[in-house]
Formats: sequence, structure tokens, C-alpha cells
Amino acid sequence: MAESMKPVLLIDFGSTYTKVTAVDVDAPQLLGTANSYTTVQTDINNGLADALFQLEKKTGKLDFCERYACSSAAGGLRMLASGLVPELTAEAAKTASLGAGAKVLKTYAFKLTEDDAEEIKRLDPDIFLLVGGTDGGNTECITYNARVLAGIGGSYPVIIAGNRNAARECERILAGREVHITENVMPKFGTLNIEPTQREIREVFLNRIVQAKGLSKASELIQGIMMPTPSAVMAAMKLLAEGTKTQPGIGDLVAVDVGGATTDIYSVAEGLPDDPRTSLKGLPEPYIKRTVEGDIGMRYSIRGIVDAAGLDRIAETAGLSEERMGQIVDMFAANTDMLPYDEETKAADEALASWAVRTAVTRHAGRLEEVFGIGGLKLVQTGKNLVNVDKFIVTGGSLIHTEHTGRIASYGFYDEEDPESLKPRACTVLVDRNYIIAAMGLLSEHYPDAALTILKEELTNEQYSE
Repeated sequence: MAESMKPVLLIDFGSTYTKVTAVDVDAPQLLGTANSYTTVQTDINNGLADALFQLEKKTGKLDFCERYACSSAAGGLRMLASGLVPELTAEAAKTASLGAGAKVLKTYAFKLTEDDAEEIKRLDPDIFLLVGGTDGGNTECITYNARVLAGIGGSYPVIIAGNRNAARECERILAGREVHITENVMPKFGTLNIEPTQREIREVFLNRIVQAKGLSKASELIQGIMMPTPSAVMAAMKLLAEGTKTQPGIGDLVAVDVGGATTDIYSVAEGLPDDPRTSLKGLPEPYIKRTVEGDIGMRYSIRGIVDAAGLDRIAETAGLSEERMGQIVDMFAANTDMLPYDEETKAADEALASWAVRTAVTRHAGRLEEVFGIGGLKLVQTGKNLVNVDKFIVTGGSLIHTEHTGRIASYGFYDEEDPESLKPRACTVLVDRNYIIAAMGLLSEHYPDAALTILKEELTNEQYSE
């Protein structure tokens, strides 16, 4: 058996932890996982060496035939985007960026102002995505914004994904800068075309950001950094939902990753209305969608959970007084590496995680509203319909290291207090106890069947009833 083993190493350079996963792609099976603090400020190889040392203690010495990595180290892939109309091209730019695994710091609409220019200069992103206008439509806005960017200067690359009639003009305006031209994210009114932009973002990430983040030395040990970590998670979710040519997937799903600073939500579903009489409002939703709630996190963004849910409701969920809940929130906010240490802090942590899940899934899901018009009552859907999704994947420390994962996850389901929300009604909760989702997304690039088999085996079914 050991003779036929084919061990592959998968590395996730996270902002806080470097996580390593060893799999045997011949079996296929998970051999072991380990993590260590990411040492991006000094030499990222130190954290990697520590993690590999911990892994070897679990698995014994392995001769890895292949090594692959993803990264969100040093804050991930920081992007800014500008478009023409807030709810159209600017929103399309944001959708494309999030879908490529980027962290969108801000999107701008219409012509960039002096204040916008100062803010862009201060934020100094990794990539700027310049869009605006349908093909053959408005060229004035995107060319004006290109001139503003040229005036600001900076060393970050600019990706042009707007009106194709203006693309070369924008490239000339930005002469001397690294510029990438790709297809328009919105070639026609209301039509999204985000995949070419996502591919371009990923290419820029691979060719440039890896060096900027201090990962180039680590690249010598591996086949290379393949993608941003959120892209790896999206690849895993797509694989798990759809399956491979030889193995079925599990169908439509929603996934929640509650972190210390942000909460990421993924959905793989068409999300169309159940009732054919329902009309759709806004841009079409991507089949695979990612949203990032930058104000919702268990430590760095703990105040965002309180602002969204209310201290009274969080305290009630925890079974604590508002005063005591407030004290614990203050303590967690001041000590971002603090773990729950007694019954009260555990209850508080779980309540915060529950409301983080509810807030983030509610923002990700669409809404169904009754609108009175000339013809009487009409139903209008905005966003994605997730009501019939029946698989709910959870990851992130606060959901993994607790006995009440199912109960916390259930806060992401439909609730009668908010009947217009199109959140899932009833789901099987699957838990990523060993933090392998990003690793399996990486593995799926080369060994999709092995990755899917391991995902199905490792995601544990969490039973929960009221």
C-alpha cells in the first residue's frame, strides 16, 4: 500500500496562519493537517518550515511528489474599482473582483473626484479595475478616470475591462504603467461577462503580487502560488456542488467562513425565482457568488456584529446580561487572539458567531418584495433566491471549535422575523472540521476526483434540531 502512495502537499499562506495539508491522491485520502503563524513580516519560509515540522510529527516523513499553494497573506489581494453607474458597471466590477478572490476596498461610480484621487493614492491598492460603459456606449467616463489614475501615479497595475471602444485610448493615457486589457464586464446593458476579468486578475496575482507579498522565495519550494485563497475556496465549492465527469456532486450549496476580521459567504446555485410571475430587478446573479462582509468578524470586526444585530439580541442569545455581554465584547476587541476560556465567554463567542452568520447570509441572499403597480400586486426579486438550497457548509474557527456548530449555522436559515429574505429554509449542515476546503480547491486543479472524494469524506454532517 505504502509503495503506491502519492503524497501531495497543499499550502495556504494565510494572513494569520500558514496551513499545510498532506493528501495521498492515489488512495485518495487526507494524511494530515497542521498550521503555524505566518511570518510574512520576516521570511514567510519560517512559518512554512514550522508548519511542515508539525505536519511531519503527525504523518511521518513524506516524500511529496507535488506541492501547490494559495495565499491571502499580508491582507490578501487588495483591489479598487471604478465604473459608470453604481448599480450597474460599478457593481459588475465588484462582482468580478470578489469572484476572483480579491478584497474590494472600495468601488467608485461616475467620474473620479479630487477626493477620490487622494483616497486612491492613500489606499495604494494591489490592482485597480477600470470599467465603465457598455460596448459602443459611453466612453467619456472611463477615459476621464484613466486620466485621473495617470495623474495619481503609483506602481499598481490597472486592468481595463470597460467599453471596448475606449480600451486602447485608456491604455495610451496610462502609458508607462502596467496595463492589462480584457473584455468588458458588461458588454450589453444588464449582461454580465465577468470570467475574462477574473482570469486577468488571477494572472496579475500570479505574476506580480506573489513577489510583492514576499512569497517568491517560498515559490522555489513549490510548483508556485496558484491562486488567492478565496479562489481556491470557490473552486472547492464548485467541485463539491457539480462533481466531476465520473463522480456526482452534492448539488446547490451555501458556504460560510466566519473569520476574525471578515465573514465570507459563497453560494453555488442559479438563484432564480420559484414563481414564474416574479420579475427580477438589478443585475443577473452569478451562479457561483462570493460576498465579503468586511465589517463582520469575530475579533477585529466584532463591533460590526454588535452594530448590525444589537447588543441586546446578542446578549439574549448568549443568556447573559447586556452589561456582561458588553464587557466580553470589549475584552475580545482589545485582545484579538483571545479564545473563550469559561462558560460565559464560550456562550458569548457562540452568540456573536450566530449573529455574524445571520447578518452575512442575509446580506448575501436576495429579497422578495410585494410591489403594487398598475396591474395590481406584483412580486419583485432582487438578488439570489437561496430558499431551496439544502446544503450549508461552515468553516472558520468559531464554528469548528464548538459543540454547537449546527445551532450557530441555523442562524443562516430563513427566519420568520424577516420573511422577505430568500435565505435557505432547511439545510443539512456540513462542517469543515480539518480546514481542508481551500486545500481541496487547490488540489482540484490537478486531481479533481481525489479532491471531491476527500471533501465528501471530510465534511462532517452536523445534526441540529430546535
